[in-house]
Amino acid sequence: MPPSTSEAPKKEFVHPKAKHAKKQAIRDAYAIEPISAFYIFLGANLIAALFAPIQDCDETFNYWEPTHYLSHGYGLQTWEYSPDYAIRSWLYIALHAIVGNIRRLLPHSNKVAEFYFVRYVLAFVCAISQTLLWRAVCLALNPRIGLFFIVALVSSPGNFHSSTAFLPSSFAMYMAMLGAAAFINWRGGLKTSRAMFFFAIGGVIGWPFAAALCAPFMLEEVLFALVGDADRRFESAHRVIRGVVAAGLLVVGDMLVNTFFYKKVEIAPWNIVKYNIFSKTGGPELYGTEPWDFYFKNLALNFNIWFVLALLSLPILLLQKLLSRSTETFQTGFRTVVFLTPFYMWLAIFSLQPHKEERFMYPAYPFLALNAALAMHTVLAAFGNADPRSLVGKIPAKLKLAVVALGLLLSIDIGLARIYGLYTAYSAPLSIYQPLFEVGGEGDSVCFGKDWYRFPSSYFLPRDMHAKFIRSEFRGLLPGEFSEARTGFGFFSGTWLPTSGMNDRNEEDLGKYVDPKTCVFLVDTQFPEQQKALDWKAPPNEPDYVADTDKWEVVKCEKFMDPASTSFLPRALWVPDWEIIPEKFRRKWGRHCLLQRKH
Repeated sequence: MPPSTSEAPKKEFVHPKAKHAKKQAIRDAYAIEPISAFYIFLGANLIAALFAPIQDCDETFNYWEPTHYLSHGYGLQTWEYSPDYAIRSWLYIALHAIVGNIRRLLPHSNKVAEFYFVRYVLAFVCAISQTLLWRAVCLALNPRIGLFFIVALVSSPGNFHSSTAFLPSSFAMYMAMLGAAAFINWRGGLKTSRAMFFFAIGGVIGWPFAAALCAPFMLEEVLFALVGDADRRFESAHRVIRGVVAAGLLVVGDMLVNTFFYKKVEIAPWNIVKYNIFSKTGGPELYGTEPWDFYFKNLALNFNIWFVLALLSLPILLLQKLLSRSTETFQTGFRTVVFLTPFYMWLAIFSLQPHKEERFMYPAYPFLALNAALAMHTVLAAFGNADPRSLVGKIPAKLKLAVVALGLLLSIDIGLARIYGLYTAYSAPLSIYQPLFEVGGEGDSVCFGKDWYRFPSSYFLPRDMHAKFIRSEFRGLLPGEFSEARTGFGFFSGTWLPTSGMNDRNEEDLGKYVDPKTCVFLVDTQFPEQQKALDWKAPPNEPDYVADTDKWEVVKCEKFMDPASTSFLPRALWVPDWEIIPEKFRRKWGRHCLLQRKH
């Protein structure tokens, strides 16, 4: 048979420097272009900046209020900022105050705009950090793991809480992502010094305990140095010493800033560690304790299937290595285990602590997403086995695809249902203060009783309007006010002048309260469903101010979920308030109200 005269099609030559060739190379390395990943992260974070309620009153009183003081000359002061204790870093506060003041230079500026501008900047910084970690994961592991990392983060309520929260734990999360990205990405050489510096920034300026997340990576550095030759050990020692020196300089810089504000030498990170670990009179347990499984329940709510995958990531990886004939080197396998370790370490350490709060998990959220993404990739690799001799290989490919797609969609739907549920249930405190800019007068006060912990910060009050406290059934220590003395006291005198009524034992100070008769406005929440109970009676110090129409008139009310009267499912996820939904699966509502005293 004569040879065919038809020629095989020639592959078109593409110059490697051509623009479309570079784009194809990027897609091959990352699955999607890095700028697209950044936009996805930024979009999710901006949604959080716009709509996320303030989850923790610590965010208001320990961070927004001191920032408001630096920018506007007054604000509420907690005992942590008293010069007698000085366990908070003013450098962290000053950085955010600078960002807020930039907004004051732009058109249509007001305090609410400053609040959201700071959140937008936090969203941007978080997106940059997430993108750099995603990029490192794609380069060091697999682009598909990078895709699952994106999905696990942007669809999770955990990211909705943490990405734009003005909290040291969120800041430490940003820095942990940058540090981990530097440790993970070996292209262009080892970046140990840079990685250590990022973790040091998170620990010194943010939250000192978060620096522990670099421990697995430092162990990797040390072990590879020990098995290397003398030159490698010297290079490793040089990198570590540079990182230590950079961290030391950072501590000195933070100390100098705090010395300026406290007017005495203070190392705030050490003060935090000393109070939380070595305090004999105080300690975090004063603010409540939780059972060991608190974080397991919380992470299951905030990450659903991704949390389960994160917990199983190491067993799945080890099982895959045992069952497969992998040709990867020991170094590659060991590095993968190192990447998985931070999440396990963090979860174990904090589960053993009696005092637990959701925000303590924030620095570990990216590592949870990384563990989950790697586990998902490993499971899908096994599930996608097309060998007809295996049980999995006999399952039709379309059925496999449907199962995986439905699982991912269900996870995303559950995450979005929780995000929307949180917004609709608890966003009222960010919405009721707008009328004050029209009806409030200079020098008026807004009082808080049982709703003191729902105050979103003085940024939502008109200029020169102060927040005050009236007595409720709460018997702990409430914030005082920064001194507003100016003449003869220099700049920011409230940061260093002696305080009264402060203690580190959470003991009530009666000097923090004002007479309700002095309040022009008052914030109160009414829960009609609770009042239907036959034995219901308002506590002595918490009357139903909303119902007291002889003394108070409603300025504005917004719906606020009654968590005590609502069952678990509608508390955890958004459930529509349709008549066809059984009563026990519907949310019960109260009213969060701004009231004005009648003349």
